[in-house]
Amino acid sequence: MEPQRRSSDQRGMKPFEAVNFFFDQAADIIDLPLSARDLLQTPEKELRVRLPLRRDDGSLDTFIGYRVQHNSSRGPYKGGIRYHPTADLDEVRALSSLMTWKTAVVDVPYGGAKGGIEVDTSTLSKPELERLTRAYTRAIGDVIGPSMDIPAPDMATNAQVMAWIVDEYSQRFGHSPGVVTGKPIELGGSPGRTEATGTGCIICLDQAVKAAGMDRTKTTVAIQGFGNVGSWAAWEAYDRGYKVVAASDVRGAVYCPDGLDVQALIERTAEHGSIVDAAGTQEISNDDLLALDVDVLIPAAVAGVINPGNVDTIRAKVIVEGANGPITPKADEQLAEGGVLVVPDILANAGGVTVSYLEWVQNIQRFRWQRSRIMGELETTLTSSYRMVAERSRKYGVSMRLAAFVVGLERVRDASDLRGML
Repeated sequence: MEPQRRSSDQRGMKPFEAVNFFFDQAADIIDLPLSARDLLQTPEKELRVRLPLRRDDGSLDTFIGYRVQHNSSRGPYKGGIRYHPTADLDEVRALSSLMTWKTAVVDVPYGGAKGGIEVDTSTLSKPELERLTRAYTRAIGDVIGPSMDIPAPDMATNAQVMAWIVDEYSQRFGHSPGVVTGKPIELGGSPGRTEATGTGCIICLDQAVKAAGMDRTKTTVAIQGFGNVGSWAAWEAYDRGYKVVAASDVRGAVYCPDGLDVQALIERTAEHGSIVDAAGTQEISNDDLLALDVDVLIPAAVAGVINPGNVDTIRAKVIVEGANGPITPKADEQLAEGGVLVVPDILANAGGVTVSYLEWVQNIQRFRWQRSRIMGELETTLTSSYRMVAERSRKYGVSMRLAAFVVGLERVRDASDLRGML
């Protein structure tokens, strides 16, 4: 077995380094040669584009956008587009790599890609956001397409942004609803896509709870983040009988030891833009939420929220990663050593890409499925994927994260080998 090339106590990893830290450990487990590692780690294509934006007041600003296509051995590239000030090349590159392993873990026939624009969308009007999206679509139009690379929503993008991409792309290449997923249903989107990522987190949680012999109705859950993923995870957990005792958004966190009324929180967010000050709740900080003595913690906001600075305060027995990379590599090691079960992002939040695949299939067929069929397919896919990862975890005596990377790496390796790349 070849030695790892990165020290396990390394600090301050950049995002792409952090992904490859786990990749290398999984590669060690399956004895992947160094030459194959270099091939599978290296993105196939990276595009950096300049995006001029005429502001509403007539001034001109310039933004930078990216599309990184990591691997296509198993199918067309697949991955979201995020609009965020931190969406630089290294972050987008890391996320494109994660998409390669995520699509492989749940065995949908895609590769991995990611896109982004370095922009704070709070500084843009809706017309400015539309113009910037259309400029980005024109800039990357030659490298995306229904059989080439299929983007989707991510941080600070949504169904409306996808609708603008469909329209701009279709003006050039003809009607092409399959160029993106996560679209409005009226433009070829799929029932169930909006709630898929959060619902998928709870499908995975069900498997973890069942394996541990826990009782759902007595299982306490805290959810950090109440955006699309967090709010749907909260609702699905609540609907399945879990006791959701804490939740947070960008303004703060709320706690109720007897269980939150999740429906009331969703309604309050729609009316007031935040869950803070909801009736019957106690206000706590986000740090307090992470340190609560609960059975399950679902970090569903941003990366790196559990790190060496606070990992010692974590008391949850199970962590389900709703966000991408919410636990840093060093903190992940400490949690594993402490016996905490971490359901990793490339499995836990793969519900989104799973239903994205089903949306794409419907677009190709020009036929819409019923929501019940879609949610049934989601449940089946994630349940079987969880069991596969758990089997690898037992076989190799490693964490669920490393086991998930092993599953993904095995599938990408085998496809690459069959195509003559290795």
